[in-house]
Amino acid sequence: MGAGVSSWRLARVVSQLGQLGVVSGTALDQILARRLQDGDPGGHMRNALDHFPFRKMAQRIWETYFLPSGKPESQSYKTLPKHSKDNPREIIELCIVANFVEVFLAREGHNYPVGINYLEKIQLPHLPSLYGAMLAGVGYVLMGAGVPLKIPGVLDRFANHESATYPLHVTGAQDGDDTTLGFVPREFMECDLPPLSRPKFIAIVASNTLATTMLKRANGRVDGFVVEGPTAGGHNAPPRGKLQFDEAGEAIYGERDRVDLAKIRELGLPFWLAGGYGAPEKLREALSAGAAGIQVGTAFALSAESGLRDDYKQALLEKVISGDACVVTDCLASPTGFPFKVAQLESSLSEDEVYLDRPRICDLGYLREAYRTADGRIDYRCPGEPESIYVSKGGKPEDAAGRKCLCNALVATIGHPQVRSSKYKEQGLVTSGNDLPGIKRFLPESGSTYSAANVVMELMAGCEAGL
Repeated sequence: MGAGVSSWRLARVVSQLGQLGVVSGTALDQILARRLQDGDPGGHMRNALDHFPFRKMAQRIWETYFLPSGKPESQSYKTLPKHSKDNPREIIELCIVANFVEVFLAREGHNYPVGINYLEKIQLPHLPSLYGAMLAGVGYVLMGAGVPLKIPGVLDRFANHESATYPLHVTGAQDGDDTTLGFVPREFMECDLPPLSRPKFIAIVASNTLATTMLKRANGRVDGFVVEGPTAGGHNAPPRGKLQFDEAGEAIYGERDRVDLAKIRELGLPFWLAGGYGAPEKLREALSAGAAGIQVGTAFALSAESGLRDDYKQALLEKVISGDACVVTDCLASPTGFPFKVAQLESSLSEDEVYLDRPRICDLGYLREAYRTADGRIDYRCPGEPESIYVSKGGKPEDAAGRKCLCNALVATIGHPQVRSSKYKEQGLVTSGNDLPGIKRFLPESGSTYSAANVVMELMAGCEAGL
C-alpha cells in the first residue's frame, strides 16, 4: 500500500478486531519528520516519543523537526540526508525512532500483535528500522520485493541487542569490496534494556522456488509466507520468461507465474494468499486451499482509517461507485524496473501531463541503485533523477524513460507533499490492486465511505456463512 497508507491508525483498528494489523515500514523517517513539521496534529507523535526508551535521542528528534504551529503551506519540508552505506548518525537515529513510533502507536490500547512490512530492495535503512520496530514490540516482520535471506538472522541478533550485518547489493561490485551494512545497537542505547521479543518473520513470495529457497538458505527461522499474485497492488514480481505485453501495454502473466499451492503446503509452514483475495468467497477459497488466511490491501487502503489523503480517497470511491475505477500495471513507472500497479486518477502522476510537468529530481532516494564507480567507491543512481545525471553515472538513457519518482509521489499521496521554490507541489500516485472496482461491496447502500471494521466484518461474516 505504498508509504504510510497502512498507517498506525489502520493497523491498530485491524489488530483490535482480532486480525493482524500491519504498518508500512517504507520511508517512516521522512513521514515522522514531516508529521512533526506539520505541528503533530493530535499530539500522537509526542505521545509515542514520550515512551521511547532513549530519552535524549527522542528529544533530539523533537527539537530538530517539531514546529508548534506547523510549517506554512508554501514552505518546503526540511531535506533529510539520503540513506547511504555510511549513514550519518542523525538519519540512523531518526530511522530507529520513526519505526518505534509507528509500531508503538499501532499497538497502543490493546494486546493483539502488530506487524510491519518492508521492501527488501530498500536495503539501506533495514537495520536501524528493524531495531526500532523491535524496541516497540513488533510481533511480525513481513518482507518481499527481493530475497530476504539474511533478515531472520538479524532479528535473532537484535533480540539480544547484538550487532548485525546485512549484505548490500552493489552493481559491479568486485571481490574484496566492502558491501556490508552494519548496525551496533549498543552504540545507540542510552541505558540497558532486557532482551527484546523476536518477531515472527513472514516472507512475501511470488513463486514456489523462492519459498523453498527461503527455507533452505535463510540464516534463521522463517515462520510463514504470504503468497502474492500479480493482481496485488504496489510492486509486482515480473512475469517469468520473456517479457510480453498486451494491447494496453501491460505485462502478460501466464501459467508459469501461478504458484503451486500444493507445493507450498508441503513446506509445512502457515501461508496467506494475497492479490485479489479481498472478498468473502476468496477467503473461503484460500482456507479450502490450506491457507491460514488472506492478506488484504486495496479494501483497507480506501477505508476511513487509512493514511491515504482524503481527496484522493473520495475521488477513487466515487469512481468505484460510478463503475469508472481503473488500475493499470505500469512497467515503466517504478525506478526499480518492476511492474507497479497505478490507480488512474485525475491530477495525480497517473496522468501523462502531470508527470511531464514535474521537474525530475531524486532527493529522497529510497529506490536508488548502489553501484561501484571506476575508482572503487560506492555511489548511487536512480532512473527517476535527471537523465543527464543518471547517464553520467553509467545508467542507460532508455532505463530513465517514463520513470516516475515514487518516493516523492507516495509521500505526497498521504498528505505530506514537498513544495519546491514555493511554487511546485509534488503530486501523488495511488497504487491499488486490480480488485479496486470490487471494494464496492464494502460501501453501505447510501454512503460513500466505509471503515476497516466494515471490511473485517464483511469478510468474516461471508466466510463463516460458507463454512
